[in-house]
Amino acid sequence: MLIDWFTVIAQMLNFLILVWLLKHFLYQPILNAIDTREKGIASKLADAEAKEADAHKQQEDFEAKNKSFDEQRAALMTKADGDAKVEHDRLVDEAHKQADGVRASEAAALKDARAHQAVAIRRMAQNQVFEITKKTLADLATVTLEERIGEVFTRRLRLMNVKDKDEMGAALKASPEASLVRSAFNLPDEQKAAIQNALNETFSAVIRVRYETDANAISGIELTAQGQKLSWSISSYLDSFDRSLAELIAPPTKPEPTPAHDAEVK
Repeated sequence: MLIDWFTVIAQMLNFLILVWLLKHFLYQPILNAIDTREKGIASKLADAEAKEADAHKQQEDFEAKNKSFDEQRAALMTKADGDAKVEHDRLVDEAHKQADGVRASEAAALKDARAHQAVAIRRMAQNQVFEITKKTLADLATVTLEERIGEVFTRRLRLMNVKDKDEMGAALKASPEASLVRSAFNLPDEQKAAIQNALNETFSAVIRVRYETDANAISGIELTAQGQKLSWSISSYLDSFDRSLAELIAPPTKPEPTPAHDAEVK
C-alpha cells in the first residue's frame, strides 16, 4: 500500500493548526481562568487566615484586658477594704476622743461647780463666824473684834522665835521703804501706836511702817518686808473647817465603768 505523503503532511498540518487553535482559543483561556480561580481562592484563604489571626489577636487582647480589669478590680477592692478599715479605726478613735473630751468637760464643770460651791459656803460660814465672834466679844467685853485682833497680832509679834525674829528684823531694817502693814479694816490710831511700839521694842529699832486696807482680806493683820511675812487672821482657824467641809461636800468617788466604744460605734 502506497503512502500518500501529501495527505499525511496535510493532516499533520491540520492537526498542528487544530492544536494551536485549541491552545490559543480554548486551553489557554481555561488555564488562565483556572489560574485566576486559584489566585482568587488563595487570596480568599489568605484573607480568611488574616481575619482569623486578627480574631485570635482581638480575643487575646480581650482576654488580656479582662485579666487586667480583674487585677485592677481586685486591687481596688483590697484598697477599698484597707481604706474602709482605716476610716473605721479613725472614726472609732475620734469617737473615743470625743467621749473622753465630754467626760473631761463634765468632770471639769462639776469640779468648778464644787469649787464655787465650797467657796460660797466657806465665805458664808466665815461671815457668820465673824458676825458671831463680833457679837460675842461685844457682849463679853468692851473691846471690838478688830481691837482684839490687833492685840493678838502684837502679842504674836513679841513672842516670835529667835530664827523668825532675826529674819524679820533683818528684812525690816534693810527695807529702803516703809514696811507694809495690811489689814481688812481701818486700824484706829491707838492700835497703830501699839503695833509701832511692839515693832520698835521687838527689833530694838525704829521701824518705819505704812498701813493699807484690803477689803478682800479675811479679818486679820499682815506685816510684810523684803519677802518676809508675819500675819494672823481668823482664816487660820477656819482651815480645818474648810478641809472638813470639802470632805463633806465631796461625793464618794466611784470607779468609772469601761466604756464599750467599739460596740457602740459599730
